[in-house]
Parts: sequence; C-alpha cells; structure tokens
Amino acid sequence: MPRALDGQRLDRVVALVTGCSRAQAAALVDEGAVAVGGRPVTSRSHRVSDGDVVEVEVPGPSGDGALVPDPEVPVPVVHEDADLIVVDKPAGLVVHSGAGQDAGTLVHGLLARYPEVRGVGQEDRPGIVHRLDKGTSGLLLVARSPAAYDALVAMLAAHEVDRRYRALVWGAPGSPTGMVDAPIGRSNRDRTRMAVSLRGREARTRYEVVRTFHEPVEATEMVCRLETGRTHQIRVHLASIGHPVVGDARYRGARASLPLDRPFLHAERLEFDHPVTGEPLSFTSPLPDDLAAVLAGLA
Repeated sequence: MPRALDGQRLDRVVALVTGCSRAQAAALVDEGAVAVGGRPVTSRSHRVSDGDVVEVEVPGPSGDGALVPDPEVPVPVVHEDADLIVVDKPAGLVVHSGAGQDAGTLVHGLLARYPEVRGVGQEDRPGIVHRLDKGTSGLLLVARSPAAYDALVAMLAAHEVDRRYRALVWGAPGSPTGMVDAPIGRSNRDRTRMAVSLRGREARTRYEVVRTFHEPVEATEMVCRLETGRTHQIRVHLASIGHPVVGDARYRGARASLPLDRPFLHAERLEFDHPVTGEPLSFTSPLPDDLAAVLAGLA
C-alpha cells in the first residue's frame, strides 16, 4: 500500500483504488470481498499501514455489463416511497444476477418498474442492500435513492433492522430459546456451500420455538432473528446444531418423510426506522400456501 494511504480507513482506500463510490466500497468490505495481508477484513474503519497488501474482489456485471429491464418478472410490492421499496419475494425468484443467472432476476423486474434504481448502490445489483436465497420467500428491502442506500447499508451493519424468519426444522431443540453464535465461511469441500468455520465471518442467529410436532414426524416451528446477514446463515446455523431446515437439500434437510421442494424458510417481518424520514416502519408477510400446507399436515 502506498505510503500516502498509511493510516487511512479501509473503505476509503478501497474506494480510491477501485474508483467505486464510498458506499460501494463499504459494501465490498461488509461482504468480505476485501483482504489485507491475505486475510479478509470486514471492518470498514480498519486502518491500513504502509506496506499492507490490499486485495479487492470486485464483482463485475454479467454479460456485456448491461442489465436489461424485464417487465415480465413479478415484483410484489408491499410498500414504496421516494427512498425505498419493500418487496414480498416469492420462492424461486433469484434476487440479482450471479453465476448461472443472467436474466429473470428480481433486479431485472425492479428496473422495469423503477428505472431510477439503476444508479443506486452497486452496478450489478442496483438497489439491493440485503438478499434472500432463491428458495426463501418473504420481505426484502430495496433502496430507491442513494441516500437511502447508504443509510440502509449502515443500519444493517449496525443491526438496526429487525428481520424475523419463520422456519420449520427437524427434531426438537432442547431449549425454547437460544442463539447460535458461530462464524460462517465458504466450505473447503464445496465452494457453493457455506459452513461454520473458524476462518469465517462472525454470525449470530437467535431462535424461539413456536411449537413442536410429533406426527407424522418430529419437527419444530420457530421464529429466527438475524443479528448478522451472512449467506445461508439461518440454514447453516440450524443445521450446525442438528436441526436442519425442512426441505433444505443443500444442508441435509430434505427427507422423504416430509417432502418439500424448497427450504421451509420465510422472511415474515421487517421492522426499522425509515432511513431518511426516521418514521418507524413495520411490515409482515403471511406464510405462503405451500408452507402453510406443510404445517397443516403436522400434529
């Protein structure tokens, strides 16, 4: 690292060397895409030193770099204002382009309905401040203005957005409430999977048992709250304590005794203060029919 940048904050250094905005640089740091001396650093305020080697993994847009709006993509909107959008994402819809998915994402649908989002946040995922997995349904926040994007990214990092998920897991946890506090990183065996890893990033998931079923199988309905937002976090954490999410084929939750073609995971509640006006906002999403049908068959 050049001597002139000695002592500078990591997010500022990333912005300077990549040419991206400060908000984009902060997002790259938050996502673990920045390494100092070969080790990922997720603190934006980390100070670099003369001689440090800073590596940045900058995701590039797919294809020719142009995201083409697609009005055919469903965008079920729960709330919209000048600064943000709340979407009730259906299961099966990918949030943004990535490996093997260059079209038909939520972002493509958002651009058709809200073209101004194109200039908000990261170029390849405009407006997106957090994600839901393809198989997860429920509430998703989208920034509509640069001011909202910067504020929401900071609020999520500071755990100021209450995100609650409804899940059905195999077995019965020994305690009615609990927290899984275990770092999550890429699996060494399969880079498409996440795993609890000492080299991963800090991750915390709180859970509260709603009810336990015993027929025809033993399973537990619970509410999970995210204190961090790592890829596949709830799925990985619950599997790590021996209670994988029902229907989750990737993390040992798919079983013939209770067939489901996606993980039983639904983002049912979002609660936060509006990033621009400060107004308290709260949104809920009812359990989709496919998941409600599974619960109806248990006793």
